[in-house]
Amino acid sequence: MRIGVIGGGAWGTALAQVAAGDGQPVMLWAREPEVVESINARHVNDLFLANVPLSESIVATDDLDALRDMDALLVVAPAQHVRAVLGGQDFGTTPLVLCAKGIEAGSKLLVGEVARAVQPSAPIAVLSGPTFAHEVAAGLPTAVTLACEDADLGAALAERLASPTLRTYASDDVVGAEIGGAVKNVLAIGCGVVEGAALGQNARAALIARGFAEMTRFGLARGARAETMAGLSGLGDLVLTCSSTSSRNFSLGVGLGEGRSARELLSDRRTVAEGAFTAPVLREAAAEAGVDMPVTEAVCALLEGAPVGDVIGTLLSRPLRGERG
Repeated sequence: MRIGVIGGGAWGTALAQVAAGDGQPVMLWAREPEVVESINARHVNDLFLANVPLSESIVATDDLDALRDMDALLVVAPAQHVRAVLGGQDFGTTPLVLCAKGIEAGSKLLVGEVARAVQPSAPIAVLSGPTFAHEVAAGLPTAVTLACEDADLGAALAERLASPTLRTYASDDVVGAEIGGAVKNVLAIGCGVVEGAALGQNARAALIARGFAEMTRFGLARGARAETMAGLSGLGDLVLTCSSTSSRNFSLGVGLGEGRSARELLSDRRTVAEGAFTAPVLREAAAEAGVDMPVTEAVCALLEGAPVGDVIGTLLSRPLRGERG
């Protein structure tokens, strides 16, 4: 199975490295000419994944049309850019494996729903789970969910992308895999705020637990299954991104907790903290679905400039309720 990768950032490059195991050819599309040049000339992505030697079987291109003949495409463009990237091409019935995590601003569509709108003939799969790009590229042990409604296609993709250090677990709950990946980005910002404001480990553990309850409520309202929310693409990814400064969203939250503005923090980033875009969209979608998501609302308030102390006070003063609520 010939694999193409759409997106030359750290995650796209790491996935290309995995797909190129045993010297299998992989074509990677990148928007940045310097990424294409460094991969083809020196077998490294100096801009986004420096100091990681890449397989010589990875070929980079800035021509998206060159990926038409691939047997499957890993779509690793940021969630807010998936429509623009995919909308200008016709990939026919080539399977699209969506690796971005987020909800599109404006439409409030999951990435899979966006992909179906612009590539209606393409089968859709979702790859999600607790994955830091630099660890995957370095061959450290990792496990992910590969969700696809077509069981045979999902099994084939899982087999092709698995490696001795990347374990793929098949699922048919595409919506659940997507929602876990999108919501955890928002919750990771909140956990970063806890760290930046020095609120303690008790507070972080409480936020993870209550955030997971929010994720599950929203997922079930959108048709996901509870076991998916409790799996790699839900709880697993949530724990990872809420615990390390390697997470862009967690790092953004640390800055907010230290009193810096969202505008300052986001303007200083080469890579995307997707949770900053997802948070207000998730708040709207939750309100429309009648789902209570107070942690998400708190993150939105912080991104909009509310003082950390005020937001924490509002959360802690909410009426007491049963834990299952």
